[in-house]
Amino acid sequence: MANTLFDKIWDKHVVQNVTDGPTQLYIDRLYCHEVTSPQAFAGMRARGLKCFRPKQIFCMPDHNTPTHDQDKPIEDPVSKTQVDTLAKNAADFGLEHFGMMHPKNGIIHVVGPERGLSLPGMTIVCGDSHTSTHGAMGAVAFGIGTSEVEMVLASQCILQQKPKSMRITVNGRLGKGVTAKDVALYIMSKMTTSGATGYFVEYAGEVVRNLTMEGRLTLCNLSIEMGARGGFIAPDEVTFEYLKGREYAPKGEAWDKAVAYWQTLKSGDDAVFDREVAFDAADIEPMVTYGTNPGMGMGISKQIPSMDTVPAAGQASYKKSLDYMGFAPGEQMLGKPVDYVFCGSCTNGRIEDFRAFASIVKGRRKADHVTCWLVPGSWMVADQIKAEGLDKIFEEAGFSLRQPGCSACLAMNDDKIPAGKLAVSTSNRNFEGRQGPGARTVLASPLVAAAAAVTGVITDPRTLM
Repeated sequence: MANTLFDKIWDKHVVQNVTDGPTQLYIDRLYCHEVTSPQAFAGMRARGLKCFRPKQIFCMPDHNTPTHDQDKPIEDPVSKTQVDTLAKNAADFGLEHFGMMHPKNGIIHVVGPERGLSLPGMTIVCGDSHTSTHGAMGAVAFGIGTSEVEMVLASQCILQQKPKSMRITVNGRLGKGVTAKDVALYIMSKMTTSGATGYFVEYAGEVVRNLTMEGRLTLCNLSIEMGARGGFIAPDEVTFEYLKGREYAPKGEAWDKAVAYWQTLKSGDDAVFDREVAFDAADIEPMVTYGTNPGMGMGISKQIPSMDTVPAAGQASYKKSLDYMGFAPGEQMLGKPVDYVFCGSCTNGRIEDFRAFASIVKGRRKADHVTCWLVPGSWMVADQIKAEGLDKIFEEAGFSLRQPGCSACLAMNDDKIPAGKLAVSTSNRNFEGRQGPGARTVLASPLVAAAAAVTGVITDPRTLM
């Protein structure tokens, strides 16, 4: 029986199996940001330890960084402390650090792939649930807790129970205006936020093969939102073309040797998964969420599900969710007034996302009552936006570009949605208060976000294309 790709990568990194316990797994790359690493470094100091393999560890702030005036001291004392502490820890332990205003700074899950730090066949961890993003490169990547960050700092290994394997296949061709974000929201609407709990997901099928690398990164990013330990895609020519020439990718003969190995990274034709799930691209349209978890999604032309479609055990929480959002069963999402629009985050903060946003707003004007934050995922993305003239399109349409950071994905920096306001967001979570206390969030693609920004209401982007 041929192994799955997950088996191949996992087994290659096993240091030892603990009897009646977890696996000691070797980690190729550890990313550290400012929120989940301070206690780990404090633990290292308390035990008098040094990092075992410091060259495999990269640090950068992203959650707490402001998206304006980054050349000035951070005003919020908590954010400043966390960002400054990461800089000190990186210096004390001899780690590579891409601080604020550094040309390699940005959201850690955007920078890793775009710099060629995340490579096929790797095991990658970070103290952040959306580490699953890096799985798009053909890597086994997953989020870990702070105590586990310390474990990797000290030993470059981690103790983990091996997850079960799942393959999600999406066949067919995507329709007009349907993006990778819509595919992910559709899958979550069918799987629910717990449907992949305990599994590591391999995405496959015609739709996945035809996604750009940016689209694959978006899809894998959202794996965690259906409970999966992580999600990944077998590397192919799209992967290799994306990586070739990247700063930290192999060069010359090392590149040829790496590609020869990467081409072996695929599940066997007779590989057996613990679970198989399949979807048809023809069933997917531009998506929006209507509730307070990412699994509460629907096609933008549909109606909010009625209460009788919800299992009895979940009806109370379903009603609570709709009450929080100010929506009712049976309503349409189309036409609902929007207060804020956010395009960015580790889900949709890449160049392709800003190209999509620009394609809708070009020749139009931002709705006067809408506040819009356009936040590149990194300085590299910001430079690409300017090189392609997208910033001029945004300016002419009444938008302005902010500086890189996690921004309004979560309320850890200045970019907070005020209580009661409705935001259409390209980020990954729509929990109560995720974007600010009392904020209401509708998750969507950059196309849907752009359509809302120029019309002032939730709008099907296909009508503007």
